[in-house]
Amino acid sequence: MNKHSCKDCGIINCKNQDKKYPKFCPTKDLTDDEIIEIEKLYNEDNNREISRISAEIEDEFYCKYTRVEEIIEFAKRMKMNKIGIAACVGLFEESRIFAKILTKHNFEVYSVACKVGSMNKTEITGLDESKTKVTGNVMCNPILQAKILNDEKTDLNVIIGLCVGHDSLFYKYSDALCTTLVTKDKVLAHNPAGALYQSNTYYKKLLND
Repeated sequence: MNKHSCKDCGIINCKNQDKKYPKFCPTKDLTDDEIIEIEKLYNEDNNREISRISAEIEDEFYCKYTRVEEIIEFAKRMKMNKIGIAACVGLFEESRIFAKILTKHNFEVYSVACKVGSMNKTEITGLDESKTKVTGNVMCNPILQAKILNDEKTDLNVIIGLCVGHDSLFYKYSDALCTTLVTKDKVLAHNPAGALYQSNTYYKKLLND
């Protein structure tokens, strides 16, 4: 049996703290020492500043700013100068538009496409060529994307449309802070939450055994 977690909570006392926590709530079970340890982490590096600026932006621009505007505001308040873009070639036009917007706001921008390095899937992954017929044999290269942006010493890296797993590798190897502007979902016009909103109708199949 799965251990109860936040997905099973119908109270959500952690949001307003005006009710009682359920017995399985991880907040309720935190010890004083654990709380102190977490608070210490918020004092490391620039974690407190990131938290403060994120809270300010949320409060000042809640339901007012788009994600693009929020990223710009965050980078400005963090006094960042150089922004990297890790872009899928399938959303390259969108990444170009975003780069133009950033440049207008006086950021230096360096963009790297997902196919950089042009390595073959069959050589790197061991896949049979029959498994690469639909999307081709040129492999996406998120590790090299991250390494190039590391060499460029970017202050913030923005992901635009990297595939599932490729984005994970990019996060893993990026030296700079990362945020995502576009999450790829070719079926739902890059709106993956659509499958969740339609889980009682068209995408009910996702809940079937």
